[in-house]
Amino acid sequence: MEHPLIPNLDSLTADQLQQKINELHNKLGIAYRTGNAYLCEQIRMALESYQNKYNEKLQGGGSTPFDSVIDIS
Repeated sequence: MEHPLIPNLDSLTADQLQQKINELHNKLGIAYRTGNAYLCEQIRMALESYQNKYNEKLQGGGSTPFDSVIDIS
């Protein structure tokens, strides 16, 4: 489940997304060590949002250079 409070991630590059994912993994480790289950769940949801967008960027974002040229509607 993605985090509902994460803003639109479309403007971030793949490198920026990867940096944020690494940062969240570090924070998740701290949350595990402190035993804060609620915080762990919130960070996991945020991680899922960033990872999904990162995977989408790696796969081309679902768009092609021809999207603005070809209109089939």
